Amino acid sequence: MVEVHRVPALPKASRSRAWTDLYSEKIERASATVGDAEHPLTITTAPIGPVTMIRLDGCNGTIQRSADHIGHLAEQTYSFLLQLSGTGTFSHYGQDAILQPGDFSLCNAGVPYGYASESPASLMLIRTSAGTIRDHLPSPEQFCGRHLRADDGLSESAAEMCRGVFDQLAAGLPEAVHNRVARNLLDSVATAFAISFDDLITSSAVLTGRHARVRLFIEENLREPDLSPGLIAARLKVSSRYLRMIFAAGNETVSAYVLRRRLEECARQIADPAFANRTITDIAFGWGFNSAPHFARSFRERFGQAPRVFRREKLGLPQTVGKSVAAAD
Repeated sequence: MVEVHRVPALPKASRSRAWTDLYSEKIERASATVGDAEHPLTITTAPIGPVTMIRLDGCNGTIQRSADHIGHLAEQTYSFLLQLSGTGTFSHYGQDAILQPGDFSLCNAGVPYGYASESPASLMLIRTSAGTIRDHLPSPEQFCGRHLRADDGLSESAAEMCRGVFDQLAAGLPEAVHNRVARNLLDSVATAFAISFDDLITSSAVLTGRHARVRLFIEENLREPDLSPGLIAARLKVSSRYLRMIFAAGNETVSAYVLRRRLEECARQIADPAFANRTITDIAFGWGFNSAPHFARSFRERFGQAPRVFRREKLGLPQTVGKSVAAAD
């Protein structure tokens, strides 16, 4: 549920104390000061699956998190920072990133940081646990404090997705899709970092960023029935041989990756009560399959049971209901 928390109109010193208290309660322990401007200070929180999206509006002054504050850390968390408006300076891991609208950085709450803005600014945090972020961005610490500019790689599309998801949450995004949207959101931002900081990848994994770039294209076009290694190579302007080389390190061909991801998304929808009224064939065709027998065979090979049995077990349906709802095997 989206919650909005405001600092009341108070004298400057009192506003700073109130801002410190609010930030420490809703985000993490820190000390904050407020500048001369008397713009409203608000924190809006919007949980979505394993992620909490947080919007800070009216930031004008400083936020400092020191080692003393970190002593109270209960769980290590990371936050992608997205500057929404105004200019802010983010200091972290010995680096200063001057953030303009659309710029990103990454923050480890277990390490001291500072944020300062000389005029009212808005900032968004995409916050999650250390374990979750490592599923999307291995070794995240190497990206902390770095400046990902709005015009770098896929930053713009990642920023648009962050804004869009937040707006959808405020409008009432169905909870049934929260986990999937959160996964896609983290993948989008993490991929933008991986691509733009490709030089940080070790020499033994130099193709990691390029692999992520291809994966993002595949994810964006997974529903297209014509998606194939040839089409992917042509659209990304690389040779088929180079595309195979990018995937070779993962011991999975491009075609196998596409098939696996389609099956995974089909399985999620088949097991989702929100899609109980859709036939299994409709779900499969919606994810790029164009043959019901091929889908059923591939699904059984992947998950060890027929799609209708999988649905019946996941949704707890009686056998007769399972057969009627799951019109395809």
